[in-house]
Formats: sequence, structure tokens, C-alpha cells
Amino acid sequence: MAALRYYIALPFLYFLSVLPFRLLYLLSDIFYFFLYHIIGYRKGVVRTNLRNSFPEKSEEEIEVICKKFYHYFCDLFLETFKTLTIGRSAMLEHCVMDPAASELFNRLAADNKSFIIVLGHKGNWEWAGNTFSLLGKHQLYVIYHPLTNKYLDRFMYRMRTRFGGRLIAMKNTFRDMMDKRAELSVTAFIADQTPPPDKAYWLNFLNQDTPVFMGTEKIARKIKYPVVYITIKKVKRGYYTILADLLISPPYLTGDGEITAAYTKRLEEDIIEQPETWLWSHRRWKHKRV
Repeated sequence: MAALRYYIALPFLYFLSVLPFRLLYLLSDIFYFFLYHIIGYRKGVVRTNLRNSFPEKSEEEIEVICKKFYHYFCDLFLETFKTLTIGRSAMLEHCVMDPAASELFNRLAADNKSFIIVLGHKGNWEWAGNTFSLLGKHQLYVIYHPLTNKYLDRFMYRMRTRFGGRLIAMKNTFRDMMDKRAELSVTAFIADQTPPPDKAYWLNFLNQDTPVFMGTEKIARKIKYPVVYITIKKVKRGYYTILADLLISPPYLTGDGEITAAYTKRLEEDIIEQPETWLWSHRRWKHKRV
């Protein structure tokens, strides 16, 4: 049954990928209408998350951000599948590397330093990986959760590695990074996912008690890689810029929780600056401190 659903969906996904951008975003507007006004997909989750994160904002302001988020969310969905067929020049036109970010990455490469990237589900992280793979001197590895549908998982793997990036299953992260220490590489952790409450480090994030993973910090300290924080800023519809800062180097001189707190604070600042481009539909605060 999983195979049947996959092969039925495959032609449609390729059809989406070859649409000109003008038609792609027209389709996204149609998706938005149905998702927001008809289906109401996770609208309660999104509004609750926004209200709790921005208690100082009025209901009118919350609703404006909510609608902008759903527009972005539909764009992101279709942009992701554009990776199937988009060319190199178009990819680099629609997702640009900031000159300061390029200079930082080139300096680390010149010093023969592998490093860790931390980022959130903000902007278009799929396109950012493509652009880094096309322009960077480091081999990019992205930590991911394999999908339960093996056909869809293989499809997503092929799509996400089309421009030279590679994926590492989360359960194999530290072992694979140790195996690749001789290689000039960068490993990207999307660090705003929700851990089990009994294994979490707790911080105040967007005005809420929030569990966060400590794995990125522990690996950085063990393997002694610099930690770079990146944000993907939406410039206008269909166009993004990758910004980067050296967050912690060397990581092994930091205290417990210092790296985690640093990148969580940076992500919070970026979300406040451009709130509609973060993944508000995620049930980020479903756990309470135990």
C-alpha cells in the first residue's frame, strides 16, 4: 500500500517541480486558501503558540502573523519539491549566501577546520542546504529522521542530496561524525525539535519554559568542532539569504548548557525579527517540565 501511494504521488510531485515560479506561487495561494480557510490545518496550535510567544501583541497582530505564516508554509512546501528539477543557477539566484557568511566558511576551510552548524526550522532550510553544497568547500552532512515509508524516504534522500549534500540518520550521528573526522566537513543540526522531557535541557524560549536537545552541544564539546549559527532570512517571496556567525570556538572551553543557551537565544531573536517564517504548526510546547 505504501508503494502504491508513493507511485501515485510521484508524477504529481514532479509536475509541481517543473512549474514556473509564477505558477508555483499561484498554486501556493490556492493551497493557502484551502489550508487556512477551509481545512484549518493546526490553526489552533499555531494561534496558541503565537499568543504564548507574543503575549504583548493584540489578537489582530497575532492574526496577521498567523495568515503570513500559512502563506509561507504553503510556499515552503512547494519550494521544497522544486529541488527535484531546479538548476544550479536558479538555485543560487533564489537562495543567496551572504558575503560575510561566505568569508567565514572560506576561512574555516583555509584553516582546514570542520565545524557544526546549528539552525532552526526558519526560512527555507532545504534550499539553504542546496546553496551551501553548491558553494561551500566543506562536505555538508545534515542530521535527519528517516521516514517510516521507505519509498518516500528514498525519494526525499535523493532530492536532498541532489546538489552534493549528504544525510546522517540521527541515531548514527556521533559515530558517523567520528568516522569522518579526516574529511573537511560540516554537520548541520536543526536544533529546535522537541526532546522527551526527562532527557531535555530546559530554557526560557519565546516566553515559555521549553525543552531543548543537548546532543549538539555534547557532540561539539567531544569532537572539538567550532559551532556556527546560521539563519535563513526571507528577502521576498521565493528569495532567501543565508547569514552565519561563529557562535562558539573552541567549544570544549564552555560550561554545561552554554552552547545550547547561545544558539537558542539567537534563534529567538531571529524569530522575533521575522516571526512568520518559523514553523509555528509544530507542537513545540507539548511537554511540561518534570
